[in-house]
Amino acid sequence: MTTKSEPLEPGSLLYDPATSRVGEYQDRSGPYAMLRPVGGGREWQADPASLRPATHRERLSAGVRAANQHTRAADMSAPPDPEDVGRPPKPVPGCTSCAELAGRRAEARAVYDRSAETDANVLLRQHQRQEHRA
Repeated sequence: MTTKSEPLEPGSLLYDPATSRVGEYQDRSGPYAMLRPVGGGREWQADPASLRPATHRERLSAGVRAANQHTRAADMSAPPDPEDVGRPPKPVPGCTSCAELAGRRAEARAVYDRSAETDANVLLRQHQRQEHRA
């Protein structure tokens, strides 16, 4: 817990037991402390008397969570590379050929036929290159 003798420093990482989150101290707003999630985001109000310095584990966890959110946000901003053979291709909505090939792939997965699954992925990629390139 923080006390009146411990001033809160902007940028300090504090644990808020009311929300079970670690936040970066921003400033005071009336009787409340304003905290922002590690890595950015919407601030929230917290009772300064209940805050305590975040432990090393809590700091690390909050940092990893922020890095993961940043990575997911970057992944969602750009469409996946259709040439990335590390992930299965997604069928184009409304395309019957794509839907048929995706269905073939799903059937192969259901019976654990990895060869047929790979074949369906290859055919789906070929179809998308020929029919859906802008």
